Amino acid sequence: MTLKKNVEVKKVLQFLEEIGIDVIEKQLEPAFLPGLDLGPNCIYIDYDKLLYPGDILHEAGHLAVTTALNRKLAGTTEIPEDWPTQGEEIAAILWSFAALHHLQLPIEFVFHSNGYRNQSDWYISNFNSGTYIGLPFLEWMGLCVGNEKAEKENKSPFPAMQKWLRD
Repeated sequence: MTLKKNVEVKKVLQFLEEIGIDVIEKQLEPAFLPGLDLGPNCIYIDYDKLLYPGDILHEAGHLAVTTALNRKLAGTTEIPEDWPTQGEEIAAILWSFAALHHLQLPIEFVFHSNGYRNQSDWYISNFNSGTYIGLPFLEWMGLCVGNEKAEKENKSPFPAMQKWLRD
């Protein structure tokens, strides 16, 4: 079975379509993440080169947590040189965890042993214990609320999201 027909991948692709991130199948040159690249408001996927399907959610996280303007510039020479910022990197990691939770996928789908500079176990341990590094940044973006604000506003706390794309 090809990755494109994998149940988890199909679930991810449907979700990305629903939130407005396009996925375009395309032959890609070798890159930092095999089989993946970002374009203007889209993710390019080369299923023949893709090694870790969970990386699709991480890359989607980069698009989701950046400004609407930068989403349109992703993958072009016009994107700021420092994009993504370190804060956006942390936010993308946390966003991908929320997406996993929303899609009811196992945490190892994104946080696989060959990713995150050998820190996947650390992320898994923190997230499973409810320690969400970067949560204030996602709250500031208006994407979610932490426990305290959720209780005050009668909303579901993170990892539930209030919206999936930053304005």
